[in-house]
Amino acid sequence: MSPQPDAPVPSDSLEHPPDDPFELFAERFLTARRLCEDDPTAMVLSTIGADGRPSSRYVLLKDVDRGGFVFYTNLTSRKAVDLAHHPFAALCLRWAPMGLQVRIEGPVEPVTDAEADAYFASRPRSHQISAWASRQSAPLASRADLERRVADCERQYEGIAIPRPSFWSGYRVIPDRIEFWLLRPDRLHDRLVYVRPHEQAPWTRDRLYP
Repeated sequence: MSPQPDAPVPSDSLEHPPDDPFELFAERFLTARRLCEDDPTAMVLSTIGADGRPSSRYVLLKDVDRGGFVFYTNLTSRKAVDLAHHPFAALCLRWAPMGLQVRIEGPVEPVTDAEADAYFASRPRSHQISAWASRQSAPLASRADLERRVADCERQYEGIAIPRPSFWSGYRVIPDRIEFWLLRPDRLHDRLVYVRPHEQAPWTRDRLYP
């Protein structure tokens, strides 16, 4: 199959960016929420295991502020085990209608219990049940076994509030590098990268060859 032609170039540009990448991210994220039919919070999370092997999967961005980018997961999952060994990660969001992807890299730390409790309480009840029922990334003999675990949890918590499992929480990626990549004709894409050596340091900004 021959390559498809480039998508139409968006009218947006990176010609006059702010000094703060979080300001630029917030602006573009707002546009993505309006334009993207697919979930604009979907992002690829890449981690490194104890054996040095990389692993990538989609997770959902659940919070973002100047502290970093937050996602939630089962703490026994492969991604959580990877982060226990190497507490660094890379994220990538792609907003196709805008011709834009955002690449984020940096160290990772757990969210606070208060943050995790508050987010868990905001989830639909079915999602809360799923968190309890799933032994994420562990071998599963059959779909029926999972459905039985779900039914058991529904009976256990029938008519009462569902607490957050101790094995379920979140992580915050604290960026030290954020790159905005904007589609342009003839593969002459715009690349704008922000870098800082640590969380308290000011950001530096550079353009990169495509």
